[in-house]
Amino acid sequence: MSTINDHLVLIVGPSTGGKSASLMNLPAPEGVFYLNCESGKRLPFPAKFKQFTITDPYQVYQGFQAAESKQDVHTIIVDTLTFMMDMYESVHVIDSENGQKAWQSYQQFFKNLMQEHVAKSTKNVIFLAHTLQVMNSQEMIMETKVPVKGALKNTGIESYFSVVVAAKRVPVTLLMDYDNPMLDITPEEEAVGYKHVYQTQLTKDTVHERLRAPIGMWKTEETFINNDAALLMDRLQEYYN
Repeated sequence: MSTINDHLVLIVGPSTGGKSASLMNLPAPEGVFYLNCESGKRLPFPAKFKQFTITDPYQVYQGFQAAESKQDVHTIIVDTLTFMMDMYESVHVIDSENGQKAWQSYQQFFKNLMQEHVAKSTKNVIFLAHTLQVMNSQEMIMETKVPVKGALKNTGIESYFSVVVAAKRVPVTLLMDYDNPMLDITPEEEAVGYKHVYQTQLTKDTVHERLRAPIGMWKTEETFINNDAALLMDRLQEYYN
């Protein structure tokens, strides 16, 4: 079995960036395993996903195992990676008698998830994660990244993904320079002056964000596209196959 999942993506952004809403157009929604790590938070649209509320991070392992055994499941979503790791700290670290060992387990939990479950999965895998602006004291700059604790903080969660896009709200005037078939601006969006999009590549104004993609996956004019996970997964399929 392959140890690389070519259909893996991390969608990052602030809580109002449109991460969850971007899942709305995923095809065959009955075949989506939605692992809700945010205390049963409701999706912002009526969804036919198979939804599971996670109360212990190790249940995410079980979710991947269960999905792999079901032929009708095509996509696994973890919403959000940030809350999943916060939950691990609350459930398995805070009251631990051996704090050092607990933090080692915190790191190992995530590594095992990515190496033993995500990498070996035959399904599409989508992680959502919140971002935070953090001061890089060495370079004296503000970086936008997914907050994480322990040893994982040094490498960064984003380093475990080859494709990272940002869900964000962008002024329509800025998007005029990025005309492409994957970006539609409606009259309503023109009227309010902004649009929820995915940013796929860095720009001169966002060099301190942690977006990633394989070489040639995105054209320059595709730096901003509709915030639609179906479009995103179609591009991954096209690129790798």
